[in-house]
Amino acid sequence: MAAPRPPPARLSGVMVPAPIQDLEALRALTALFKEQRNRETAPRTIFQRVLDILKKSSQAVELACRDPSQVDHLASSLQLITECFRCLRNACIECSVNQNSIRSLDTVGVAVDLILLFRELRVEQESLLTAFRCGLQFLGNVASRNEDSQSIVWMHAFPELFLSCLNHPDKKIVAYSSMILFTSLNSERMKELEENLNIAIDVIEAHQKQPESEWPFLIITDHFLKSPELVKAMYAKMSNQERVTLLDLMIAKIVGDEPLTKDDIPVFLSHAELIASTFVDQCKIVLKLTSEQHTDDEEALATIRLLDVLCEMTANTDLLGYLQVFPGLLERVVDLLRLIHVAGSDTTNIFSTCACIKAEGDISNMAEGFKSHLIRLIGNLCYKNKDNQDKVNELDGIPLILDSCSMDDSNPSASLGLC
Repeated sequence: MAAPRPPPARLSGVMVPAPIQDLEALRALTALFKEQRNRETAPRTIFQRVLDILKKSSQAVELACRDPSQVDHLASSLQLITECFRCLRNACIECSVNQNSIRSLDTVGVAVDLILLFRELRVEQESLLTAFRCGLQFLGNVASRNEDSQSIVWMHAFPELFLSCLNHPDKKIVAYSSMILFTSLNSERMKELEENLNIAIDVIEAHQKQPESEWPFLIITDHFLKSPELVKAMYAKMSNQERVTLLDLMIAKIVGDEPLTKDDIPVFLSHAELIASTFVDQCKIVLKLTSEQHTDDEEALATIRLLDVLCEMTANTDLLGYLQVFPGLLERVVDLLRLIHVAGSDTTNIFSTCACIKAEGDISNMAEGFKSHLIRLIGNLCYKNKDNQDKVNELDGIPLILDSCSMDDSNPSASLGLC
């Protein structure tokens, strides 16, 4: 006769298997922790047992890192690791007591070390990816709404975990690591990002690749755009494609459903200084687009996006006054309009008069409508500003603007189009 099984232990009145030493028991715990009442009554000893299994199972991963031939023998260990992470992940949901108990056992450090080992293996086995994802979900849940846990997660995870995960080929791993970064960031830690710009730029790249993912988007809009120092440092180091992505999100923030708050205005005034000074210094780069060899020049296209941002900033009354007196901005915009108009008149190119673009039209290519946006910016800079109105007149800007417009002969009553 088989030996009798040990009687089940109780989780404050709830029957659970004991001792926790195998996959079946872990799965039972994971299921139990889906209910709030079970999470709130879990003894600390449960999490010590789960941690013991996690440590023991991680030894097989360490061995595989030293000896790649052992990767094929990880199946059972990965199953246990995955279920440990699922169990801990569920236990942390809206339960600060469990978050604190799990954190006090140094489970966070063990989890981060194990996740870094996963990245070191550099294999795409589905079982490994599942364990990887569950580990990140656990770190996100243990840090959620718990400042002490966020501090511990940051201490262990920054910067290596983010450098390893934000550029991972698996979309879920990128999303979950972005969730951890978003949850852990605060004003002090933003300063650390300035010294690790590759992480910030990886977030921009993650948004480029996965625009539908909310976490990279929220990191940029709710954290990055609130730090002018970080944005300035990032902008200097990013590729032109990455700059366009950042500028697009800046526009989205300005024109979003929720207006800029009083706290946002000083920050965006700093952004306005960066955008305006960069445009003044680099705007003539767009003339490259008149050459067939440079019609897709990324630096020129990024400069065009600067103009788009300036148009939206000058449409905001809180930012307009600052930009109306920004040194050299109005003069440079009028001068560039003249150069673009002459270039388009002399030869057939992207700025030629053969393709009229209406200012209110749907712009699918960033180079389209460039002239219309220059005129829009001039108009905004002159809005209720006599000095700028006189300056445009002195620069012979009025004939230039009129000459840049054409009347639709078939519909004389229609609004002017921009050539």
